[in-house]
Order: sequence, then structure tokens, then C-alpha cells
Amino acid sequence: MGSIKTRFWILVSIVAISGFSQGMLLPLIAIIFENDGISSTLNGLNATALYIGILLISPFMEYPLRKYGYKPIIMFGGGIVVLSLMLFPLWKTFWFWFFLRLLIGIGDNALHFATQTWITSFSSEKTRGRNISLYGLFFGIGFAAGPLMAPLIKINPSLPFVVSSLLCLFAWFFLFTLKNERPEQSIEVNSFLETMKRFSQAFKYGWIAFLPPLGYGFLEASLNGSFPVYGLRIGLDVSSVSILLTSFAVGGIVFQLPLGILSDKYGRRNTLIAILFIGFLSFMGASFLENSVLYLSLCLFFAGMVVGSTFSLGISYMTDLMPKNLLPTGNLLCGIAFSIGSLTGPYIGGFFIQYVPSVSFFHIISFLLFGIFIFITFAGKKANQNRFMANTKNAGS
Repeated sequence: MGSIKTRFWILVSIVAISGFSQGMLLPLIAIIFENDGISSTLNGLNATALYIGILLISPFMEYPLRKYGYKPIIMFGGGIVVLSLMLFPLWKTFWFWFFLRLLIGIGDNALHFATQTWITSFSSEKTRGRNISLYGLFFGIGFAAGPLMAPLIKINPSLPFVVSSLLCLFAWFFLFTLKNERPEQSIEVNSFLETMKRFSQAFKYGWIAFLPPLGYGFLEASLNGSFPVYGLRIGLDVSSVSILLTSFAVGGIVFQLPLGILSDKYGRRNTLIAILFIGFLSFMGASFLENSVLYLSLCLFFAGMVVGSTFSLGISYMTDLMPKNLLPTGNLLCGIAFSIGSLTGPYIGGFFIQYVPSVSFFHIISFLLFGIFIFITFAGKKANQNRFMANTKNAGS
């Protein structure tokens, strides 16, 4: 038991450092490019490199994970992140930094995919929600702390990259203490075509559980990418926008663990149904309180409390629905769904802000959450039936 606990805390610590580097890069590079006179459109394009990297590598991650095990994949991903961070000060050009961010997306995807799958594989059903919530909590804390590195550019433009790379390298060395394991092998893995077949099988069992990660990716990316523009256009100042975004982030961090524990007790689907509906009401309420920073902050803090856990709860829900031999594929699809949401969020949000100014930004978020709520409420029962059939089939084989 002690070794499992040690492994768990090492893995979530690695995730926290990864979140720290991601949280640092977003505002840091945006500030550097803004100071260099690069347009906001190109600035946003550069930020998408990370999610492009995640999507590009996703179909090719399952085979090496099943063949080599969890530890080598995490070390590979962490090594790419460390090396990329070290290379940023070497050459400050738009496309070189785009390439480095794409590499970080590849590295982060390998790291998160392997850690998620490893944690879900050794967590019992009674502790799965708690463990995945701690995973999300540590990533959230790291992500929230990352922007604190941005002021270091006043001392030296290279300093934030150096500090972040050293922290990642320090965490990376702890991986050597872990004993490698491999996923459950009840299927052959020897071709890309078979990987696509497993994607289809996993989608059949767990498609409903991929909606919360997709929705959270959309929500997080559009809040950080589109809401600042919307906030400035409705008369908020930059400091107020920062306070509002921080309110949402803090709400999500504080209630990750309690919601995970509640999902262990009352079920993942029931918890998701409740938080999605409350999140819908919270963002709908925010749309009517846009003139008050105080009330808007309270609404976003409350929204963060509930929907800030949709990604981690979605992973836990997927694990409940998925046959154990398809867990790596299910975790991959959760990451892909999150990336698709992250890529589309800022563009859809920006489209409505520019071409449909009469629609509140918060209406876009609230109706998305309501749509996912409807799907999980009415299609989730069928997903549970598929899970029962899969478990029965596995038990008989």
C-alpha cells in the first residue's frame, strides 16, 4: 500500500509541475509577443500550437504505452517538455516558439495520458473519484501558480524559462524511483488499424463521458481567450477581468477534491448531472449581472466550484463505463475531446463576440453546459447498460 501511495503522490506532483509550465507559457509568451508588436491574431495562433501537438500525437500514443509501459512514456513526455523549455531563450522567433509549443503539447499529452491511465488503473472504484480529483487539483494549482513567473521577464527575459525547466527536471528525476507497469493486455496491439478499431470500441462504450472533457476544454479556453475581449467591450477594465478569471479558477481548485469524494459516494453520472445544471444556472445568472464586478465574481466563483471539476469527473466517469483493457484508449479520447474543445472555444466565442454582439458571452457557456446536461441525463442510462454488458462479457471470457 505504501508503494502505491508513493507512486500516486509522485505522479500528481509531476502533473502539478506540468500544469505550472503550461500556466506560465500562456500569459508569458502573450506578454512577450504583445510587447514585440505581434498582432493578437498571431498571438492566439501561437497559443494553439500546444493543442495541435496534443491532437497530432494522440492516435500514436497507445501502442508504445501498451508495449513499453507507463514509466517510459511519462519520462519521454517529461523529457520533451524539459528540453523544449530550455530551448526557448535560444532563439526568439514566432515559428521557432510555435514549434517548441507544439513539442510541449506532444510531451504533455504523453505525460498526462500515461499518468491518467496509470492512476485510473490502480485506483479502486471507491477511491477513483478522489484520486482523479487530486490529479485535477494538483494540475490546477500548478496552472494557477504558473503566471507568477511572468514578472521575472523584468529581471531577465530568459529567467522564467530557466526556472520552469529546472523545476520540471527536478520532478522528472523522481520518476527513476518508480517501478514500471504495463496496462492490462487482453488484446493484441500491432497495427494502426487495430488502434482505430479500439477507438471505435471505446467510443461506443464511453462516448457520453467524453462530453464533459470537451465542454471543459471549450469553457477554459474561451474564458481565457475570448472573455477578456468581451469583458473589455462591455466596459470592464483589465484588473476586473483578471479578478473574474481568478474567481473561477479558485472555485475550481477549492472544490475539486470534495466533488471527487461526492462522486465516489453518489456516483459519477449523478454528480455530473447536478454540477452541469448548477453550472448552467450560474453562467445564466452571470449574464444578468455583467454590470457588477462583485456579483459577477461571486457567480464565476460558484460556477468554478461546480464545473471546474468536469474534466476530472469526466475521466472518472469514462473509467466506470470502459472495459479495463480499453482504459488507455478511453484516456486518449478524453484528451482528444478536451483538445477539440480547447481549439474551438476561442474561435466560437470570438465569432459570437464579433458578429452577434447582442448575445452575452455567458449565454454561450450556459447553453453548452445545458446541452451536455441533457445528453448525460437522458443518454447516460444507455451508457450504463453498455457498461453492464461489457462487464458481463469480460466476466464470462
